[in-house]
Amino acid sequence: MIVATELGLLYAVMALGVYLTFRILDFPDLTVDGSFTTGAACAAMLITGGINPFLATAAGFGAGLLAGIVTGVLHTKGNINGLLAGILTQIGLYSINLRIMDGANAPLLRKVTAMSPLRDNGLSGTWVSVGVFAAFAILATFIIVWFLRTDLGLAMQATGENEVMARSFGIATDRQKILGLALSNGLVGLAGAIVAQYQGFADISMGVGLIIAGLASVIIGQALFGNRTVVIAAFAVVLGSVLYRIAIQVAMDLGLDPNDMKLMSAALVVLALVPPQTRLIARLKGLRTPPKPVGPHGTLTTQDYVDDIDDIEVAANTGRRL
Repeated sequence: MIVATELGLLYAVMALGVYLTFRILDFPDLTVDGSFTTGAACAAMLITGGINPFLATAAGFGAGLLAGIVTGVLHTKGNINGLLAGILTQIGLYSINLRIMDGANAPLLRKVTAMSPLRDNGLSGTWVSVGVFAAFAILATFIIVWFLRTDLGLAMQATGENEVMARSFGIATDRQKILGLALSNGLVGLAGAIVAQYQGFADISMGVGLIIAGLASVIIGQALFGNRTVVIAAFAVVLGSVLYRIAIQVAMDLGLDPNDMKLMSAALVVLALVPPQTRLIARLKGLRTPPKPVGPHGTLTTQDYVDDIDDIEVAANTGRRL
C-alpha cells in the first residue's frame, strides 16, 4: 500500500496538469501520452550523460512545456481542432522520444538520480518517502492554486468558462490556451522525469493510456471531495490520484491480471461519471440544496440578481469557481 501511495503522489503532478486543461481550459488534450514520455526520456538521457538529476528533472518540465506549446499553436494559429491537435503532437512525440532515447528504453542503473538519497539511506518504500513525495505534491498544488488566483490565472479560468465572453472583455484567449497547454504539459513532463527516476528507467510505452489515469484522478477526486473552490478542487485531484493508485493496487492484490489494468482504469472513470447523473443521486443532491426564493409570479426577484452579481465579484477576487 505504501508503494501505491508513493505512485499516487508522484502521478498527482501529472493529474494537476490534466486538471488545468480538462477543468480549467475545458480542452480535450491528448498530448499527455506523449509529453509524459518526453519528460522521462529527456531526464533519463541527461542523467546518463552526467547532468545533475535535479537539472535533468527541470529539463523534463521544459520538454513538456514545448510539447504543450506545439499543441496550442496548432490549435489556435493553425485552426486545427483541439482533439486532433493533441493527437498530432502525441504521434509526433513518439518518434521524437525514440530519437531522444536512441531506442525504446533508457535504463538508469547505477546512476545518481533524485531518488538516490532515499534509496541509499534505505528510506524508499517507507512512510518517510511518502512524506517527501507528499510535500512535493502539496508544493506543486499550492503553486497551481497561487497561479490560478493571479490576474493571468483568472483570465485563463474565464477563457475556459466562456471564451466568447472572455474575448469581449479584452482577454487574449489564444494566448491563454497556449499558456495553459504549456503549463499542463510542463507538469506532465515533470511527472514523467520523476517517475523515470523512481522506477529506474524511461520507456517508450510508459505514457500510453496515461490520459485515462489523469482523468480518473481528476474525476474521482472531485466526485468525492468536491470542486467548490480552486483550493478544494486542486487538492481533490491529488487525493484522487492517490485513491486511484490504491484502487489499482487493491485490484491487483485481489488477483486481477496486470494486462487488464487499462480496462480497470476505464471502468473507474465510468463509475465516477455515471452514478452522479442517476436520478437517485440527483434527487439526494437536490434535497441538500435549498431552492432559491422566487418572486410572486414565479420569477427571480431583484435581490436574486444582486446576489448573483455579488457572487461573481467574490469569485473574481478569490478565484472561486461559480
